[in-house]
Amino acid sequence: MTQNNNIDNTRRNFLKLTGLGGAALCLGIYFPANGSPVLVRPSELSDSEIELCPWIIINPSGKVTIVNHRAEMGQGSFQSVPQIVAEELEVDMKDINVIFAIGNEKKYGGQITGGSSTIRSAYKKLLKLSASAREMLISAAATKWNAPITDCYAESGQVIHKPSGKKLHYGKLAEAASKLEAPKEPKLKKISEYKLIRKPLKRIDTPLKTNGELIFGLDKRIPGMLVASVERDPRYLGKVKSFDAAGALKIPGVKKVFKVKMGYYEYMREGVAVVADSTWAALEGRKQLKVEWDSSGFKHWSTPEIFETQNNLLKTEEGMILKTQGNPTEVLSKTDKKLDVVYQTPYQSHVAMEPVNCIAHHKGDSIEIWGPIQAPGWVQDYVSKQFKIDKEKVIVNMTFLGGGFGRKAMNDYPYEAVAVSKELGGPVQVVWTREDDATLGPFRPGISYRCEGTISNGKMDALKFRMAGQNNGHWSGAPKDKPNGSTSEGFLKPYYESVKNVSFSDVLFETTIPTSFWRSVYASTNGFAYESFIDEMAHEAGKDPLEFRREHLKEERCQKVIDKMEEVSGWKKRGKNEGYGVAITECFNSTVGQVVKVSKNPDGGVKIDKVWAVMDCGWYVNPDIIEAQIEGSIIMGLGAATTHQITFKNNIVEQHNFYDYPMPRINEIPSIEVHIIENEEDAGGVGEPALPPFAPALTNAIFDLTGKRIRTLPFSLGTV
Repeated sequence: MTQNNNIDNTRRNFLKLTGLGGAALCLGIYFPANGSPVLVRPSELSDSEIELCPWIIINPSGKVTIVNHRAEMGQGSFQSVPQIVAEELEVDMKDINVIFAIGNEKKYGGQITGGSSTIRSAYKKLLKLSASAREMLISAAATKWNAPITDCYAESGQVIHKPSGKKLHYGKLAEAASKLEAPKEPKLKKISEYKLIRKPLKRIDTPLKTNGELIFGLDKRIPGMLVASVERDPRYLGKVKSFDAAGALKIPGVKKVFKVKMGYYEYMREGVAVVADSTWAALEGRKQLKVEWDSSGFKHWSTPEIFETQNNLLKTEEGMILKTQGNPTEVLSKTDKKLDVVYQTPYQSHVAMEPVNCIAHHKGDSIEIWGPIQAPGWVQDYVSKQFKIDKEKVIVNMTFLGGGFGRKAMNDYPYEAVAVSKELGGPVQVVWTREDDATLGPFRPGISYRCEGTISNGKMDALKFRMAGQNNGHWSGAPKDKPNGSTSEGFLKPYYESVKNVSFSDVLFETTIPTSFWRSVYASTNGFAYESFIDEMAHEAGKDPLEFRREHLKEERCQKVIDKMEEVSGWKKRGKNEGYGVAITECFNSTVGQVVKVSKNPDGGVKIDKVWAVMDCGWYVNPDIIEAQIEGSIIMGLGAATTHQITFKNNIVEQHNFYDYPMPRINEIPSIEVHIIENEEDAGGVGEPALPPFAPALTNAIFDLTGKRIRTLPFSLGTV
């Protein structure tokens, strides 16, 4: 894998880089509304029939280029996508070049990197695409040798003639292969035949990350680029009343100061941009700004009021029903033996290691954007509408992302960069500080849950869940008379088979605080409430919490997850002075079960001794990447449960940087043991599903050890 730091990935340079000319095999794949996938060459594609996987390009030298249509933000798509293609194409990983696609949904289909969707949405297409290319290359070689196709096979980027041992590398066959009709049903390998897939291959982007060659958004430079830092209204819906730029303009290097707006869905956030010839000058100039804000006309919320309001709503409101079966309300009304408790989870910031940034060049009749962007198609749609320029003339180039977690799927920061560029009449990079990133949002919403349930004959007879928290969709105009579609996210579907009476409802709650996606979205908060409550139900029934789940989760795949959890954790051998907690959640088509072991800390509180994680994600690519993503999810879950939260005073965030929004430190990270369930089911997500079960498994373990039930996050391990 190579990366040319001096190449701008525009359409022209994209064509140069990938060698689209002469003897090149360049294949795409589209999926008609009905019928099998069809392999095509780009010249054969029409605007109405394209949903493409990444293209495979083979140039005359034999080099294979994979155009990765999704973002790489640490989750591993830059490794996993080529690993899939290399398997069926029969090439060595060292012979593959990987580049990012520009934003173009007509060519590549959906390009949003979110919902743990990159592999699960594309792996079947990728396998078929690369297997078809392999068969075309073999066919071209057989024709050249005047030999039966059955006498030829592909290996290490070559086609080999078995009887004679003759070889031709793919580059010498690309031109002939490109003229052949692509097979409709290429033969795919069995999982037992894989040489690369399901193997822990080292990531091809790691060397570039360690030697400093990799280009993240903050590293990107284009000719004539200036740098801007923006002082934004700390209250999202506030306005700029006045500003004094005199002090900022005295800073050497500062070129211009002006008011700017940043689009966030249907709203605009106002600020004042300081533009300079360097990042340092822009930041220093911003410090000298004097801005007066108009924060009238909307409610100013503080954290205690938010959760008090949510609690009051849960006492009086039934909410909008999302899912229901049986009649849990009636069952619960007829018994005095029921549990009725409230759980709370806080607002959280994304704090990706690379703060938000973006380069834009508004050229009058077109716009070009470069940066760490999770959703190039969304950016194209939004920017083209806001600036009234055809979508095809909004070019979005993805760089590597230093973490995203959903924040870099937003349209606000690319919009702002375009607005600044338009005012300047030239290219500009807008750089956010860590404080901007932490305080301005959007945030994971803080949510309160009322959970009611009753036990009959040792099993759950009724479950009733109500959620009061902001609906992210309301910022983009989602109807407010319909429930949040994510209210039940994280709750295992097999529970519906064993519990006759279940309901989920959304109690409408809104603030003037911007919210949006956060890693695993609502499953990160739902999972804590629902799996903690299942544990309380197990205790009420007098049952072992893992066995209680086994009795209610009869689906075969869940049973295998539970078997593995029990086996690896030594669940049945746990000691009296050890606390063990369990939780199992599902999101993005993957199920993850975790067991957490805690013990008393001699210095007070409790310490986490070990975490066992078992994931059933179906078909998978690289176990090393899965292990890393599970570990990262657990650590992120640990921070959200025990070390940080976002709080508000009069709609202004009280946290600013890592000193008051502390991340878990390496000496606080417990031992984590990861296990992957082997099967051939359809692929599920990997990057997010391991986060939701951690917090409930931890608090359930603390209850097992201390008898103290924790229902509000975050909490301190040192004071439990």
